[in-house]
Amino acid sequence: MADKVEQLEMLNENPTTQTGPVTCLGITFENDEARRAYFTEELRKKLPELRKIEGFPIGEDEEILALSDPPFYTACPNPWINDFVAYWNLNTTKSSNSEEYHREPLAKDISEGKNDPVYTAHTYHTKVPHKAIMRYILHYTEPGDIIFDGFSGSGMTGVAGNGCSDKDYLSTFTDDFHNIGDRLVILNDLSPVSAHISSGFNHLVFNDSVTNELRSLIDELENKHNWMYQTLHGPNNDKGTINYVIYSDVFICPECNNEINFWDSAVNRETGEVKEEFACSNCGVKVMKKDLEKSLEVKYDKINKVTYHQNKLVPVIINYSINGKRFEKVPDEHDFELLSKIDDVDIDSFIPNNDLIPGDEIGRLLKHYSKVYQLCSRRNLIVLSDFLEHAKKLSYQREALFLFTSVLPNLTWLYRWRANNKGGTTSGTYYICSTPQDNNPFNQLRRKLTDLTKIRPIGKYQNVIGVQSTTKLQLNDSSVDYIFTDPPFGSNLMYSELNYLWESWLRIFTNNASEAIVNNHQRKHNDEYKELMFQCFNEMFRILKPGKWMTVVFSNSKASVWNVIRESIEKAGFVIANVSALDKKQGSFKAVTTTTAVKQDLVISAYKPTDELRKRISNNQNTEDSAWSFVQYHLAQLPVFTGQKGFAEIIVERTPRILFDRMVAYHVQNGYSVPLSSGEFQVGIEQRFPMRDGMAFLESQVAEYDKKRILAKEFTQLSLFVSDENSAIEWLRQQLLKKPQTRQDLHPNFMKEIQHIAKHELLPELDELLEQNFLKYDGEGEVPSQIHAYLSSDYKDLRNLSKNDPKLKEKAKDRWYVPDPNKQADLEKLREKSLLREFNQYVEELSNNKKKLKQFRTEAIRVGFHKAWTEKDYKTIVEIGNRMPESILQEDEKLLRYYDNAQTKLGL
Repeated sequence: MADKVEQLEMLNENPTTQTGPVTCLGITFENDEARRAYFTEELRKKLPELRKIEGFPIGEDEEILALSDPPFYTACPNPWINDFVAYWNLNTTKSSNSEEYHREPLAKDISEGKNDPVYTAHTYHTKVPHKAIMRYILHYTEPGDIIFDGFSGSGMTGVAGNGCSDKDYLSTFTDDFHNIGDRLVILNDLSPVSAHISSGFNHLVFNDSVTNELRSLIDELENKHNWMYQTLHGPNNDKGTINYVIYSDVFICPECNNEINFWDSAVNRETGEVKEEFACSNCGVKVMKKDLEKSLEVKYDKINKVTYHQNKLVPVIINYSINGKRFEKVPDEHDFELLSKIDDVDIDSFIPNNDLIPGDEIGRLLKHYSKVYQLCSRRNLIVLSDFLEHAKKLSYQREALFLFTSVLPNLTWLYRWRANNKGGTTSGTYYICSTPQDNNPFNQLRRKLTDLTKIRPIGKYQNVIGVQSTTKLQLNDSSVDYIFTDPPFGSNLMYSELNYLWESWLRIFTNNASEAIVNNHQRKHNDEYKELMFQCFNEMFRILKPGKWMTVVFSNSKASVWNVIRESIEKAGFVIANVSALDKKQGSFKAVTTTTAVKQDLVISAYKPTDELRKRISNNQNTEDSAWSFVQYHLAQLPVFTGQKGFAEIIVERTPRILFDRMVAYHVQNGYSVPLSSGEFQVGIEQRFPMRDGMAFLESQVAEYDKKRILAKEFTQLSLFVSDENSAIEWLRQQLLKKPQTRQDLHPNFMKEIQHIAKHELLPELDELLEQNFLKYDGEGEVPSQIHAYLSSDYKDLRNLSKNDPKLKEKAKDRWYVPDPNKQADLEKLREKSLLREFNQYVEELSNNKKKLKQFRTEAIRVGFHKAWTEKDYKTIVEIGNRMPESILQEDEKLLRYYDNAQTKLGL
């Protein structure tokens, strides 16, 4: 056993810091280079079989081998994953066995920012802060447990797992030290560049040896290419070094057909204002950017020996330095001559000459660009190409490549100028603004290298990374102890398209056939997305040990996407036990500008039932015992008490209605009949379990709840369940009566409430419900009385301010509130018209076919039935009623009343 422990310790050491023998998977090598050479050759032999695995990336063998660091990281399906699991299980002593394992869901909301050096060192489209993930890992796992992330992105789950063994690091943001120790993390993603970034964060250390070699390379390249980044200064024509150049779009005036330089015409440099309407410098006509066509220029592609059209960009401002001082100038004749000279330079090393692909996101570039390399200025293209060529000769090639990909977006036309000197790329999109900024690559490389050196090495070199589809994993059944994952959500982000720029330089591409996404170009819509997500969760259910937990971060504001995720999780066999909030504090570009902006992500906690429970219910199926066995087990998985700041909160999962929903879902998913009706269940649960504040508990839990409940000063009552549109509106009304709120304030709790919406209910999005039923203060005119009263009583610094005070108006802006009765009547009329239009669509659609109504807005049916009744159109009521699911019609007293009486009127 001592030998095994010694081997594990050697495995855990970072190979890049070792000069002597290393042991990996029980094999001892002379040094780490020997380890890498041995496993690279083994990987080469395995590639023909690995190519048959779903999600194998698109790329040549040599490119895959060059990018990999086997067996820890492979730029393809990792064939050693099960070997690592077996090795870890053999060599790791756990603090408790699975039979003793028990956890309640982590029910508290988590707030964690993004300012850690790990977060800023290398960009990626989405990241959950690793410190937040650490809190979940410490809660749900024990030292030595194996963790899996099937949508690993930039690898933050691995970074979090590493950090759980580092008390000094933990002490910087938490005092929870009860569960410290090594976790072993398996990271998987469909994207090769994602795995590359994951490996960088999980395996690389930018120590002095690494940074010295990389700085020497940057210095060497700068000495070679600095002539391309020089500009003349002052009467003596001193040479300054260019920091960046601001370029401008050129448009065509629709009136005089002359060119309009956007920078000259629309940008006020002193104030930073970009005018929405501006004048043509030639004819003076007032124009708006959205109405203009871009000027195109003919370019010659020396590589492919063809001409092509590209939108015209002209340099307008050069920012440069001399002796540490910064200056700015308008480009002069020398600068334009320099650009012409650079255009004539041949590039002998690799550049991405592949075509830009069509797509929902990347397709926006195709109007003005055709090749990937065209997204960089010519001089930056030369430097990037030369950097990659020289990196092949370094001792630290992988570190050089990680530095390269970290800086790449900032050296393309995607980088935008901003007046506040805080320019950057636009996350989650291929947006090229009208004033892109062309940066000096040597400055960017040095700055990013400094960022990388700030990453404090935490944990050990042990996490395993692979590239394949999560719809068909290579892991053995019941082999992992915990899953934390942040999957793609509908059409939020087009990952394979957004990664195309990076992957073009790496020469390995995502195989997006099984990418779980809503994407018109891939012909994947909600149904395809739903099926792919189910396959993913089904695989995660298979590999997770019974009785263990999965945490899913939900990052989309659409109820339809929420329902897909929830249904996919439950269909796979998981049981949802809690939904809470994760506040990442800083939003992406889309999160702060679109109408569907989300301030907080939601976190779903779900567990895999134990084999014992499944056997017990199977043996008692078709009897009441199967229902109560499930409830008994499920109650044990739920938090006993939640609350903060003196408030006790309702635990929705403990309410009889939700317990009934969970019991029904479990039985249906497993093919069992449901042994109890809702009414029978409501009676039975109060007879069998202690009830407190409308919630059910086990006998072993109720004493703890009573003790904590007494200490709470107030209790947040649950006044209603959101089950349809009507109750959703009432829930919103109650929230806004308590206090006027912004859409972002309402959204997280709204998403929690609607998770139990009936499947047939076509619930409008939150924005539509707000717009149809409530009013929003836009910052103009007096602050409405409802908002004024709330702000005046709740904020000391706002008391006694008039309704026209600017400070009060700023605080009140964008808050929704309940209108006064007169305005409420007007809103109701508008809403009724909208619902009638929806109802008439149902009538028209059903007149052309004999299908049943599967999904609909119940409120639209109610309003339509009322209108038809007043017009004595009994036939329409009966025909629509016959097309509705009978169970829905029978359970809605309003609809049933109209339907029964209409039948009577027609003599049926």
